[in-house]
Amino acid sequence: MKMKNKKVLWLISVLFVLSVTACSGLPINGNDDGDLHASGRVSALQVDIAPEVGGIVQEIKVEEGDSVKAGDILFRIDNTLLQAQYNQAVAMVNVAKAAVESANAQLAAVELQLKMTLQGVRQQKQITVGSAWQESQPDDFNMPVWYFTDNENLAAVDQEVQAAEEALRIELSNLEAVLEDYKNSDLIEVEERLAKAQAAYKISEITLEQAKNADENEELEDIAQDLFDEASSELDATQSSYDRILTTAAAKDVLEARSRFAVAQRRYENALNNFSQLQTGVQSLQFKAAEAAVTMAETGVAQAEANLLQAQTALEVFEIQLDKFVVKAPIDGIVLSRNLEGGEMIVPGSVTIVIGQLEEVRLTVYIPEDKYGQIQLGQSVTISVDSFPDEIFHGQVIRIADEAEFTPRNVQTVEGRLATVYAVDILAPNSNLKLKPGMPADIVINIP
Repeated sequence: MKMKNKKVLWLISVLFVLSVTACSGLPINGNDDGDLHASGRVSALQVDIAPEVGGIVQEIKVEEGDSVKAGDILFRIDNTLLQAQYNQAVAMVNVAKAAVESANAQLAAVELQLKMTLQGVRQQKQITVGSAWQESQPDDFNMPVWYFTDNENLAAVDQEVQAAEEALRIELSNLEAVLEDYKNSDLIEVEERLAKAQAAYKISEITLEQAKNADENEELEDIAQDLFDEASSELDATQSSYDRILTTAAAKDVLEARSRFAVAQRRYENALNNFSQLQTGVQSLQFKAAEAAVTMAETGVAQAEANLLQAQTALEVFEIQLDKFVVKAPIDGIVLSRNLEGGEMIVPGSVTIVIGQLEEVRLTVYIPEDKYGQIQLGQSVTISVDSFPDEIFHGQVIRIADEAEFTPRNVQTVEGRLATVYAVDILAPNSNLKLKPGMPADIVINIP
């Protein structure tokens, strides 16, 4: 009975190993020497080279099997059109640089002009201040002439200018309203005649004086005298008519409105004159204009610099795009495959070259759960391949899976799904590059 049980256990073990071997393709077994034996395939880090841009292949620099370094040129794509656009962008940058230089030169010129203007207005200010301190103040003023600062005086007069301007606007509106009320009266008609008569009198008087001073002026003087007499008569008649109307209520209203407007206008003009007189030194219009020119020039420099930055950014974009037409190796390695020829049209994203790093290769095997405790990181491994039957390659365990997995993954039976294994990664030096990706290999994990 015991012998029968032993046979059953042995049969179950054999069936388990056969199940892993047949289903995973990467079996691992114990041997009489205590080591673990397995089979797997060589793999290596591979990078698919797929260009970001499409076009006609202009030049190819590598063949399959060539060794390349990171940054080496693999092939070039025709960039004729983009190169022309790049050259245009270079020209735009040069134009923008010239504009910046011109704007800076203009700024320097107006800054110099500002300094010259400041020097002039300061000299003028010294003269003005000297004479101003000698002026006497009105009797109603208690403070000395120098009491308020220039800015305070200027601000006060500016407020008076605004007040006078508003008063003038009001009086003008009032005068227009009064004239509108009496537009059909005799007064308005007589006023218009009087204005014309006065103008004609002044002009004819000047003309008569000129005629008297002319050579051989007898004929000229007679005609000019007649013109003057006619204007004088018209003025007398119109003035008499106006004098008779002055006693009416309409005349009084119009006279008051005109008087108020005249006073408001003169007040405004005097305020403006006073304001202009106070605009000396850095408050002068000359200095303000020079300052405005500097501000405008500074704006011009800022605009020119912004245009230059924009042109340089556009150039950088073309440089980045041009760089994509030169495809380079991203890593050191061996050209494993090349899927393009010169003159061929390629599309973006198509795999054209595969580069592999073969100095170190990897293998992955799977161990059953009951062997998990025998494997350790750094454990030595011997590898043999059919291509080199007389050579032994060496490696070591670099990773042991933390979780078990079912092998194979497509097993449908309950018993098969209960067979769990652990993945073990092996790293092997390959300085002579004999081990190639895809080679089947036999692995022996040395158990101490």
